[in-house]
Amino acid sequence: MPLEVRTTSTLSEAASLLQAERTARFLAGGTLLMRAVNEGDVSFSTIVRTTDPAFGRMRAAGGRIELGAGVTMAQILASRELAFLHPVARAVGGPAVRTMATVGGNLFAAHPYGDFATALLALDARLQLASGFGVREMALEEFLQARERGPRQLVTAVSFERPSDPTAFRFRKMTRTHPKGAAVVTIAALVPASGGRVSAARVALGAMAAQPIRARAIERALEGRPLTAEGVAAAVAAAAREGDPPTDALASAWYRRRVVGVVLRRLLLGEV
Repeated sequence: MPLEVRTTSTLSEAASLLQAERTARFLAGGTLLMRAVNEGDVSFSTIVRTTDPAFGRMRAAGGRIELGAGVTMAQILASRELAFLHPVARAVGGPAVRTMATVGGNLFAAHPYGDFATALLALDARLQLASGFGVREMALEEFLQARERGPRQLVTAVSFERPSDPTAFRFRKMTRTHPKGAAVVTIAALVPASGGRVSAARVALGAMAAQPIRARAIERALEGRPLTAEGVAAAVAAAAREGDPPTDALASAWYRRRVVGVVLRRLLLGEV
């Protein structure tokens, strides 16, 4: 089937085209879409792209960070302001993939991918969405829950508060193929401490469900506890009860439930 490529100068034009044409797909970095093209996917006939400079813009100074959905993992790795996100960006593929893979595209990556989306969930990110009816904001968690069945909207930007203490943000990915394999388990956590005890923790898990999820049982178990072996024991025990892990070629659901607590303990205690 022939493919038509339509280029717009603004994000609003691109959003309108996507809403008007049910067989249209948006091209950002192409790491997901072009694979579908190469594999002969015939579910779409139009590719929409944009040259709007806002799509790749970063505002990383100050307390709130805003990333255009077209910002690449390589751009994040080149930013000193985003140093706390470097381990996350580095977990997305190899160097060639990171020059193309985008923040927005990662939000649509199916299991067992989506490492950056997992980190953004732990950071309580909000999305800017454009459609033919205008622009609105949505919490990332809400977006992920409705990702497959929600209305067709274009993600144009992601924003979140910079952690006041960068060391409070932690990320760990377990994979069978280093350094760029798909995830067996991914964990991102924001664990601010007050008086040596965790306060208002946010923990997100990747590869433990069909999409990244908040781990609220882990969060509750961490609240008011010190980040010591004894202090995190309840959270580690709760980890196996989170999510609905799939079985795939990388790992069984049973294995993921067995190993997620081990990965969580290492992340929280800073173990190798």
